[in-house]
Amino acid sequence: MRDIIIITGGANGLGLELTKQSMQKGFFVCNIDRDIEKMNKLNEIYKESYKGFIGDISNEEFVKDTIKEISMIGNIKILVNNAGEPSFKLPIDYKDTDIEKCFKGLKGMIICSTETLKVKEEKDLKIVNIMSSAALRGNKQEAVYCATKWGEKGYTESLKVAYKGTSVKVIGVYPGGINTEFYKNSRDYVSIEKSNSFMKPEDVAKTIMDNITNDCNLTVADLIIERN
Repeated sequence: MRDIIIITGGANGLGLELTKQSMQKGFFVCNIDRDIEKMNKLNEIYKESYKGFIGDISNEEFVKDTIKEISMIGNIKILVNNAGEPSFKLPIDYKDTDIEKCFKGLKGMIICSTETLKVKEEKDLKIVNIMSSAALRGNKQEAVYCATKWGEKGYTESLKVAYKGTSVKVIGVYPGGINTEFYKNSRDYVSIEKSNSFMKPEDVAKTIMDNITNDCNLTVADLIIERN
């Protein structure tokens, strides 16, 4: 039976690097993303060790159906909750649409984790929640984004308590700035020049994969990744 890693938001940026490196490590990757164009291309390129599912991780029915289908493909070993969108504004500039956009990542993390735990019968699973250094501090232009990341951290810590001593392992990942298109709609806040000084996504992905797939009898519970 094939060992499966589920990656949300695996069509771009850090998620795409995680997808590629997971296949290199011998995993069958099930990628969940709503970027139709990128997902169709990935489905064409990687056929033997990849299957893309196009949809919104904050849609509960879609996630339920998708996780069930994935569980029939092989043995789900790892769930990587990576999908999310930012909104960088001063506190008084946030609108309802900005808030909804930020909270979709938190909602999706909870739904994907819940449904995967159900099909795995709450055993033999690693849940890797990729958040941000925004979950560790506040910032005047990231108020709502930080709020969702702090929520994701709270959820991650609660899962650790709930499954302590079991075969379900929960890992929190907190990377700093990564040079991807993540900031493309926020160039007034993070310029291209500034983002070019950020970490390379392939380096961050390697650091994550090395830690979550090690052969040692241990689990890296928290991984903070900062640029030099």
